[in-house]
Amino acid sequence: MKTAFIYDESMAAHVLRSDHPMKPIRIKNAYELLSAYGAFDIDHCVVRPRPATERELRSFHTIEYISAVKSLSQGSQGVDPGKYNFSLTGDNPYFSGMYESALISTGGSIVGAELLCEGIVNRAFNIGGGLHHAAADRASGFCVFNDLVIAINHFLDRGMRVAYIDIDCHHGDGVQNAYYSSDQVLTISIHESGKYLFPGTGFPDENGVGSGKGYSVNIPLFPFTDDETYLRLFRELIIPVVRAFDPDVIITQLGVDTHYKDPITHLQLTSKAFSAVVKEFADFKKPWLAMGGGGYDIGAVVRCWTLAYGVMTDREWPNGIPLDYSREKGFNMLRDDYVPYTQPDLLEQIEKHASKVSAEVKASIFAYHKL
Repeated sequence: MKTAFIYDESMAAHVLRSDHPMKPIRIKNAYELLSAYGAFDIDHCVVRPRPATERELRSFHTIEYISAVKSLSQGSQGVDPGKYNFSLTGDNPYFSGMYESALISTGGSIVGAELLCEGIVNRAFNIGGGLHHAAADRASGFCVFNDLVIAINHFLDRGMRVAYIDIDCHHGDGVQNAYYSSDQVLTISIHESGKYLFPGTGFPDENGVGSGKGYSVNIPLFPFTDDETYLRLFRELIIPVVRAFDPDVIITQLGVDTHYKDPITHLQLTSKAFSAVVKEFADFKKPWLAMGGGGYDIGAVVRCWTLAYGVMTDREWPNGIPLDYSREKGFNMLRDDYVPYTQPDLLEQIEKHASKVSAEVKASIFAYHKL
């Protein structure tokens, strides 16, 4: 089962803004930790991304928006940034080289799709991708181009049915919206409830329209949801729907902002739950394209993506971080050995919410898949 790791140092070279929570350096740090474990010593499976072409971008994004991103990246004064949801002080700053960096992250996901379609690999991981909020005509949630939608379109053009599963703490609204009326793409997002977190969407009644009715699945979670509750809902709701849909390929967005150390979200997951979910993806035994995504505690992101690549390559890394890397980066253990404490009254609220969401998802989705 050959797996491609899509990486080039240029993927981590840009800075959105000095105080911005999204730090592309985490991409380089993850590659370096995997290298320290010897992940690439045997099969030399690192594949360089290429820039996406404008034609590939146009499979989802409008020509006007693509042109605006290019102009803002070049410092043009003739474009109104606000029209495309950019601002120097907000979530989506524009900066020199923005267009080129977005082309590389998008191109990495396209390369992964190409490798799978050509049968060169069974699995591919582009940690520089996973930018699930971007809309056809505007930036959103730190995302410029939606590499996920563009990669999915690559499979659809070849007559393949796609299951997209998003475990980022934020609802995968951009991908859901792109396929809301399609029965060829099953979009699933398990995330902190939009009542408490950006983008404010992703509720169980958002289940598709027309031919797509029943093919958009949303599992909103109560703040401070723990490993046990998360895994129970994942196995109870997501696995049966994916198996019933029986896709030709699965695409996963592996955001790590569900981690209890994340500074801008409120779930309480550990690396244990993250790894368990990634193992569930492997158990589908389907061609598999994984992307990165959110995650704003760099140590948690690097460790979890390292664990994910271990699952994708059927390897178990030692828990002790290799010494040279540990000395440089300041963390010693790959897996969390701490379980966040949750007050009993909060646990009661989490469980009540989980039971309600489970019933709502089953009522709005299961019948469409004969479950």
